[in-house]
Amino acid sequence: MRFDVVTLFPEIVSKIFSFGVTGRALVKGLIEIKTWNPRNYSNNATNRVDDKPYSGGPGMVMQVEPLMKAIKAIKDDVSSQTHVIYMSAQGKSLNQQKIKELSILPRITIISGRYEGIDQRVIDRGIDEEISIGDFIASGGELPAMILMDSVTRVLEGVLGHDDSTAEESFENGLLEYPHYTRPNKSKYGEVPSVLLSGNSKDIERWKLKMSLAKTLLVRPDLLKGRLFSSLEKELLNEIKDEEKY
Repeated sequence: MRFDVVTLFPEIVSKIFSFGVTGRALVKGLIEIKTWNPRNYSNNATNRVDDKPYSGGPGMVMQVEPLMKAIKAIKDDVSSQTHVIYMSAQGKSLNQQKIKELSILPRITIISGRYEGIDQRVIDRGIDEEISIGDFIASGGELPAMILMDSVTRVLEGVLGHDDSTAEESFENGLLEYPHYTRPNKSKYGEVPSVLLSGNSKDIERWKLKMSLAKTLLVRPDLLKGRLFSSLEKELLNEIKDEEKY
């Protein structure tokens, strides 16, 4: 997987991918990251890439020419096709299903905007998809871009230590993940649920599913709408509602 990132601050992107899972993926050659500064494609003597919006109002807008030239340079750099994404609060919400769809692509180009955004002509002529990481505004597209890249990277084959590492994570089965505990089993801050110490795999799996359902019902009930519940899930939901009085 290759990521090309158009950003005014390439050092931010380069630095964050020196650590953790993504850092190891880079070392292993499982991903490749290249940054492109639109200032290098400016026609302005001072490498300026922004100007006042024609509509008036506060803020500046990133210009069409430097961004379109950067996109062209990326496409010319390697013969394989690239999927161009603009990180935008107006885009479709990023979720685990979208992450999986993106993970099968050979190349992804991400445009990280700044100021009030980018010229609409870039979106119309150079962007394949707008993606949002949530209903809020960030100072720039670099952090959203890194979240997307990190999420895509960790589902690639060979990136995590075990092929099943993501199988039980939140959203993988449409539910939030169950709680985790580790040693010591007794502490002044509480005790580990006894079922996890029982060694009974059937009871443990039942507990995990029940906790996932309870967490989802409490925090993200929207995820349960339209879900086809198994007989066991229906049984557990009834238990949860009786115990917690939802």
